[in-house]
Amino acid sequence: MSKQFVIVGGSKGIGFAIVQRLLSEGNQVTVLSRTAEALESLDGVTHIPWDASSEDLPADQLPESIDGLVYCPGSLNLRSFKSLKPEVFQEDFQLNVVGAIKTIQGCLKGMKSAGKSSVLMFSTVAVGQGMFAHASIAASKGAIEGLTRTIAAELAPNVRVNCVAPALTNTPLTSKFFATEEKANAMAEKYPLGRAGTVDDMANAAMFLLSDESSWITGQVLGVDGGMSTLRK
Repeated sequence: MSKQFVIVGGSKGIGFAIVQRLLSEGNQVTVLSRTAEALESLDGVTHIPWDASSEDLPADQLPESIDGLVYCPGSLNLRSFKSLKPEVFQEDFQLNVVGAIKTIQGCLKGMKSAGKSSVLMFSTVAVGQGMFAHASIAASKGAIEGLTRTIAAELAPNVRVNCVAPALTNTPLTSKFFATEEKANAMAEKYPLGRAGTVDDMANAAMFLLSDESSWITGQVLGVDGGMSTLRK
């Protein structure tokens, strides 16, 4: 049976990979993002232009029933704490946290209409690891983890809310870290499993948390990080 999903940031990277998987299973997908080029050749997608960091959610254009919601936008301001102005923290928080809040609140009616629904957000391994130059992103994503647990409590039992916490993943946002073979190999050496993450790793985890196979999982932060958060070699 076809379901309706809303993906914010679904035109690139991890979000696009999730869109492709949902479509392959016969679902309908509404994507909200600033760009749409990659989506033009896909059947079953409705694109709504939207900048999550600065615009109100066009809730009147969303499906009446929403079986699953994924919030994918992210930022990567990797600078030392002393060089980060408060404005950078505000910009990251606006995109990562306020954008997610606007989206979830705007989709509540549709998720209630669906009867059972699932929300997925993204954090980062840096929230729990204390990494140099990650102050702004870790602050924003730490808020996402708290939001995940709080909303999961409030929306249970009909809406499940979970979060994926990746380590560095090879996406358009992080392409500079994989620009050469030497850089890619250096990244791979940081992980107990011997490689950096891929969009497939994250999309596969996302599909599990959106599916009925995870129907007894809510309020969780799933580390998909090659072992970085828990292992030392």
